[in-house]
Order: sequence, then structure tokens, then C-alpha cells
Amino acid sequence: MKNSICILLFLCVIIACSTSKSNISNPEKPKATSNDTIKIVNEELQYEVIIIEPGFDFWLQSTAYPRGYYSQSYLENKNNFYVLEWNSRVRQPQLYPPNLYEMTIDYQPSINYGYEVNYLIYNYMIYFQNKYNQRLYGRVPPR
Repeated sequence: MKNSICILLFLCVIIACSTSKSNISNPEKPKATSNDTIKIVNEELQYEVIIIEPGFDFWLQSTAYPRGYYSQSYLENKNNFYVLEWNSRVRQPQLYPPNLYEMTIDYQPSINYGYEVNYLIYNYMIYFQNKYNQRLYGRVPPR
């Protein structure tokens, strides 16, 4: 069974994840490449996460709380709410800017994507909400 997570945003934010296992742990640390690209690849578990957003890599390194600050269960809980609201907005282009909410995200709470994937999704959602003045769910840290 294959699962995927995809985000395509304003300036090409793509997160893709596919796996044949339902339990992902210990993904590689992200590697920053040119043009503010963060990429995690784990060929053994067959998934890849790519985030391309000008300014996100710098923000992640300079402003976001460090890895380990939040528990994985906290990140998964927040990501689930963020993704539910995100997908709702994708389906309502008449109410929300379609250039910000272009594609739905297939994030399944029953799958353990591991800490790093959840950390990046959570922090991207915080970055996105602050940068584009959007509120997906609850209080957004003013970072």
C-alpha cells in the first residue's frame, strides 16, 4: 500500500511521502540545497520530503524551536489539525486564495512518519501562517 503527502504552495512547496510500511522512524536529517530547498530522502522506506519556499530554510534555522523541543505526538496532533483545515481551504477556492492553497495534503494520522517529517510539516505550517497572515488552527506562535 502506498501513501503520499503532497503540498504545492505559492512558490512550489512540495512534500511527498510514499511508503510500503506504515511505520517510519529515524529519517535522515534534512539537507539544504540551493534556492531554499529542504529535502529528506529515505530510500529504504521509500519516501521523500521536499520543501521549496524562499526564506523557509533560513527561518527554520534561525527562528524555529530546535528539534526535540516538541514531542512527536504534539507535532502529529498539530499537523493533523493543520492539514484538515488546509484541505478544507483547498476545496473552497471561492473563500481562500487558490494561489496559497493549491493541492490537498494526504497526511494520515495512523501512519508514523517519524519525528523529522512531522517537525518539518509543523514548522512549515507555522512559517506559512505567519508569512501569509493565515490562521489554520488555534494560536499561532508569532515567530
